[in-house]
Amino acid sequence: MFRGLLYGACVLVLLLCAAMVYSLVSGSWQAFGQFGFFRFLFSAEWDPTVGKEEYGAWAFVTGTLYTSFLALVLCIPFSLPVALFTGEYFKKTRIAAVIGSIVDLLAGIPSIVYGLWGFYTLCPLMKSWGLSDQGFGVLTSSIVLAIMIIPYASSLSAEFISMVPNELKEGAYSLGATRLEVVRTVVFPVAGSGIFAGYVLALGRALGETMAVTMLIGNTIQIPRSLGDTGNTMASVIANQFGEASGLKLSSLIAIGLLLFIITAVINFLGKLIMKRQRGR
Repeated sequence: MFRGLLYGACVLVLLLCAAMVYSLVSGSWQAFGQFGFFRFLFSAEWDPTVGKEEYGAWAFVTGTLYTSFLALVLCIPFSLPVALFTGEYFKKTRIAAVIGSIVDLLAGIPSIVYGLWGFYTLCPLMKSWGLSDQGFGVLTSSIVLAIMIIPYASSLSAEFISMVPNELKEGAYSLGATRLEVVRTVVFPVAGSGIFAGYVLALGRALGETMAVTMLIGNTIQIPRSLGDTGNTMASVIANQFGEASGLKLSSLIAIGLLLFIITAVINFLGKLIMKRQRGR
């Protein structure tokens, strides 16, 4: 009976995934039939004027990729030291438990709270420092995204770092290796695939983030040319315009959701492929 429950749960998950894909494909069929897949993907024009309707996703795709990958780059210098602190240097100590609790607390804060903090605190700072004309833009939203994904990357990385067998580290110490050499030659090679998986999951969180980015990126339909430029992401344009959309525009927004689904799936697949190769090595 227990095995039957397991099979039933797996079938339910597959059916839910298939239903989601079907609804996205069927909803976006009108847009792809009107413009074609590649024209819709690589066109940056978004004109909802009646009689002229022209829609393209490229401005939103670039905005999503810019903010997400920049957030990941900004996240690494902060999340990796936290992971080493809690998972290796001060493993199973009270200070590590306190830091871990704070990290978990940051992970549980709703995205709207991060957006409000960025709006009222970070935007004025970006404007006063001359990094953005109005405080909004790619850099502002990327900084907030980086803060949001640091808890995911650091907690997962710390978990994999703490799972490195003590026998391997003690063997390196017995050969005269320093703490830094043990981390570099033992911990990172053994836990590397897990650390990479943590950053892939963090990137997936950044790709799909909506409210905080919507409040901070500026919501202009253009391809960002610099870090101070405003723009839009795939999730933010759906959040802003889905409520009033109908007809071809609604289908175009659903098509953008399908593209976001595909991009996230491709990134996760590449991450698992690289992890498998690292395990093989």
